[in-house]
Amino acid sequence: MRRVLRGRRWQVGLVVAALGGAVLVTPPTAQGAPTGTAAVHADGNSFVDEFGRVVLLHGVNNVDKDAPYIEPGDGFTLTAEDAALLAGHGFNTVRLGVSFDGLMPTKGVVDTAYLDRVATVVDTLAQSGIHTLLDNHQDGLSKVWGGNGFPEWSLKSRPGALEPNLGFPLYYLMPSMNQGWDEVWNNSNGVLDYLGQALGALAGRLDGHAGVLGFELMNEPWPGSAFLSCYPNGCPGFDVKYQAAMQKLTDAVRAHNANTMVFWEPNVTWNETMPSNLGRNPPITAPDIAFAPHDYCIPSQLAIYLGLPAFLRGLCPMQQDKTWGNIDSFTNRTHLPTLVTEFGDGDPTVLRNTVIRADERFISWQYWHYASRFGAPGPRPDPFLGDIGRQLVRTYPQATAGTPGRMIFDADTGDFAYRYTPHAGPRPTEIYVSDLHYPNGYEVRVDGGTVTSPAGARVVTVQPASGSSVTVYINRPGSKGATVPTGPIGTGSAGSSGSAGSSSGSASGS
Repeated sequence: MRRVLRGRRWQVGLVVAALGGAVLVTPPTAQGAPTGTAAVHADGNSFVDEFGRVVLLHGVNNVDKDAPYIEPGDGFTLTAEDAALLAGHGFNTVRLGVSFDGLMPTKGVVDTAYLDRVATVVDTLAQSGIHTLLDNHQDGLSKVWGGNGFPEWSLKSRPGALEPNLGFPLYYLMPSMNQGWDEVWNNSNGVLDYLGQALGALAGRLDGHAGVLGFELMNEPWPGSAFLSCYPNGCPGFDVKYQAAMQKLTDAVRAHNANTMVFWEPNVTWNETMPSNLGRNPPITAPDIAFAPHDYCIPSQLAIYLGLPAFLRGLCPMQQDKTWGNIDSFTNRTHLPTLVTEFGDGDPTVLRNTVIRADERFISWQYWHYASRFGAPGPRPDPFLGDIGRQLVRTYPQATAGTPGRMIFDADTGDFAYRYTPHAGPRPTEIYVSDLHYPNGYEVRVDGGTVTSPAGARVVTVQPASGSSVTVYINRPGSKGATVPTGPIGTGSAGSSGSAGSSSGSASGS
């Protein structure tokens, strides 16, 4: 529930740690970006790469809402320089916005030049080891209401001559917009058929491109005239119709790209803490489906967009606990993996609420928003060198050759600890070491395994000594280090009080 506003283009020697726990201080060194991506699929509630490792994804959004969309060099669209910057900060995924209006600007005719521009960005990111999620993005349904997404030709509804339009987010209450959304869910005028055709063409164009993580079918779908039924406890009736629409679009994508992951987002009342009923009736049985919720704090959003008092952000931890409780309920019901595809919206005061809760559950995320720092009108500052980067750029296990256990990262001190149960496989566990938190190098210690990466490597690789648990500790020289939280994944104390920037050995959060 965030907007990118712009006039033309502006944008908000070998280290071996012995079994006994040898400590090695290693100064940070430059390390080349990865030269490609390993294919990722859904396996139970995890993302798993082609080598059988459990993958954790940290990344950003890049969503161009203005025609002609995705023009390399325009100062908004991601470039090779952006990919290197992101990968250097440990980001291994991008949610790249695509638009139905861009895919099919004329009824029934797909813009193949647009498909080619999308493919170029996907391939550019893949060269730096970044997985791209293609996000069919909309906000406010269509330009008809001052929004974006659905082409004007696809809908018959129009605002009344005297119907007030208060803009985002209040335009969702407009009767004419709700009629437009009803057209979508009823497939009036064949609108879902045309959207499926457009997404199928995109999927077909990107079939075989290793950088594709998957396709997110629709951003923040609004229930239309059924929206009142979603309060106060969700709308099972509407979600049955919505799930049928998601399955229809999934089938359209898979007809052109049979093995890709498809991401389903809950209807947007989720952002107001309403639970999702996806997968309840009927169950989700299609393979490689993932869940794509957002985690926004309502008071933060109201402060940003409607000017409400900033002190209301103090309510965010309680509200976001409810959101994460809804994620837990969905996971327990469906056993599907989750990728939080939006959070933050430039508000550094609420970032920690998301990243701590995600760490506790070993859940992946994509921050809203990042626009190119390169191209016209020239290089701009790295946005991750301030308070936002201090939370988002984290030491974390990007790929685990085994079953993940608990982990913890303290954004104030850089202290990191992680425990997992190893499995035999062709590739090692890989832990990205933050390039912001260790100005004088880092110490790495492994219990139950050995470090096999060069001294000061940006990515620490670990091989187990046996099939028993492996624990990895990374911290600044002289730091006491972190303690791995007890208990299984998802049993931390995310809702308890704590300092604004840290997550100590007890895994407390704010």
